[in-house]
Amino acid sequence: MKGKAALVTGAASGLGRATAGALARAGADICVVDLNAAGLEETATQLRALGARALVHTTDLSVRDNCALAVAAAVAAFGRLDALCNVAGVIVLCNAHEMRAAEYERTLAVNLSAPFYLMQAAIPHLLQAQGAVVNVTSSAAFIGEAYAAAYCATKAGLTHMTKALAMEYVHKPIRFNAVAPGGMATNIGNTIKMPEGVDYALIKRFSGLRGMVEVDDVADIIAFLASDAGSGYHGACINIDRGITAG
Repeated sequence: MKGKAALVTGAASGLGRATAGALARAGADICVVDLNAAGLEETATQLRALGARALVHTTDLSVRDNCALAVAAAVAAFGRLDALCNVAGVIVLCNAHEMRAAEYERTLAVNLSAPFYLMQAAIPHLLQAQGAVVNVTSSAAFIGEAYAAAYCATKAGLTHMTKALAMEYVHKPIRFNAVAPGGMATNIGNTIKMPEGVDYALIKRFSGLRGMVEVDDVADIIAFLASDAGSGYHGACINIDRGITAG
């Protein structure tokens, strides 16, 4: 991806940071976007050490206008946009009848609405560059997970949105794909709080029998789909979950 530019959300840590690193190693310049300013600066330092140009854009993507501003910042800095990687996500585990409205609304805003508004702003630039969108969904898009109704709904919605956009633009020079990881050792995974009275037998039903997915493995797939090497993929959702959704 030498000479190309990518925008990566959720890039202050975890999968977003790993994805930015994978794209930088492939030669891309990166606009890293997150709410965590300190984490973004750490990511940018790592990217620059790899020889990439890195733009730090701190913003709250749950606000619609901020999504368009993030895309505009990337294009202004690099003069183009070749890949949009929607990695940012939030999860709140709770009993559905106890979920607070603010938690529900933020889950939808970050996991589903923000990717749409980012794609909406990025599509004209990606068409010009013949670029790609990669959305990060989850194994939760394919199986019901107890205590995660809102999260499951957003990830299933984003998976289907990816396919719908792939069909809408099937005759245009742009690609839409998704990656659906299982549980990973990231900040999101490490800070999940279990609801009171949780039934761990239900939690085990969507816990991988082969353990956690490696973050770098997922990042490599995202970078592959974002690059010309993934040109054969359009409307695909690649599950990387160590067999969670196999049966």
